[in-house]
Amino acid sequence: MDPTNKPQGPSPHYSLYQREVFKAGGEHGTLPNFSVHAEELAESTKKKLNDRSYFYANSNAGLGWTDRANREAFYRWRIIPRMLVDTNTRDLTTELFGHRIPAPILFAPIGINKLYSPTGELIPAKIAGELGLPYCLSTAGSQPIEAVAAANDLGASTKNDSNSVHFYSGPNGGNAKGPRFFQLYMGHDDEITISLLERAWKSGFDVCMLTVDTWQLGWRPTDINIANYVFYYPGAVGNEIGASDPAFMKKYGDDLKEDSGKWIDSSVWHGKAHTWEKIPWLIKEWKRISGGRPFVIKGIQHVDDAIKARELGCEGIVVTNHAGRQVDGAVGSLEVLPEIVDAVGDTMKIIFDSGIRTGSDVFKALALGAHAVQVGRLYVWGMAHEGEAGCRHVMKSLLADLDITMTVAGYRSITKDVNRKALRYNASGVPPHGADHAKL
Repeated sequence: MDPTNKPQGPSPHYSLYQREVFKAGGEHGTLPNFSVHAEELAESTKKKLNDRSYFYANSNAGLGWTDRANREAFYRWRIIPRMLVDTNTRDLTTELFGHRIPAPILFAPIGINKLYSPTGELIPAKIAGELGLPYCLSTAGSQPIEAVAAANDLGASTKNDSNSVHFYSGPNGGNAKGPRFFQLYMGHDDEITISLLERAWKSGFDVCMLTVDTWQLGWRPTDINIANYVFYYPGAVGNEIGASDPAFMKKYGDDLKEDSGKWIDSSVWHGKAHTWEKIPWLIKEWKRISGGRPFVIKGIQHVDDAIKARELGCEGIVVTNHAGRQVDGAVGSLEVLPEIVDAVGDTMKIIFDSGIRTGSDVFKALALGAHAVQVGRLYVWGMAHEGEAGCRHVMKSLLADLDITMTVAGYRSITKDVNRKALRYNASGVPPHGADHAKL
């Protein structure tokens, strides 16, 4: 690949990361320390983490059929390559809630990142800032909201071809240097909920994303087998957002000293479901705090729920089954994406989540109508291997994979060219077994 004949386009030439890896090997004998083949990456993570950390990242509900359904759904859709198309520059850029971003990929909210690397959420937040991609912080995070915001700004402070694409001119409570959103697990103490939202807004998180599919954790046998609930163990991590929240600590600080599960049990995975009747109040409070910034519901799998979210004033939804971790035997998220897009896709932003592993997966979700996708396990697996360097390598590899897929498949723009005409559905066939690929 000749880097000197690359005209400047709307997007960075993420594909050049492939050449960078090849050159490092050929000229210096420097090879990547781990495989970014998704199946090999998941497998090698076992050797990097203790059992509790590994299974928290990889456990699925029940027999894991929903997780499998997510991957099988991608297998059913096939890309139709086009030839003799000028793809010397590609346009991966898109607009999401007023943010111009260099690629349609978000860092999904994942809790308790200290299970995977000592500094936890500070790592993906920084890498997201470096890349100019939105970072979503989980309420179950293991770093205070303010510290994660600072890490994100640190990554965004050094400008490069990727994060220089980001542009936003709307309101932001923390003068954020990069796009960042706050994922809310909502308890039943409104004072604590408002405190969390106020902290998030003041720290530059300008979109609220409410998760509605996880009032409690699903039945995950591989976690049951080792009693895998880190909050109940000595030296528990995962309480950092609660332990740094003034409203929570004023009411429950003494309780937390006696019961390390108090934060998670009362304010995160509390087991008491909310209903649609609570949503207007939450939207109103977020709009008041943020000056009208978008509100998103995460966990939509049914058209009627998508329509209801729109009717109540949500600007976006995340089509996700929590990566197969909540309901076993459920539909794959990609299966329901087209019908949800048909129902509401022209009136609200649709983010796809659950099962993204490759650039081709990103392409397929976009072609079926998603405006952007979230990736989670990939970056966790990367940081489990090499912390910041591992997370960066995995995410730059995913961007290169998407960029190269666009190039060789003959699609220049994700917003103008990537649509359902780029895919064909195949109802038959069995996805290859995980071992059916070339490997060392």
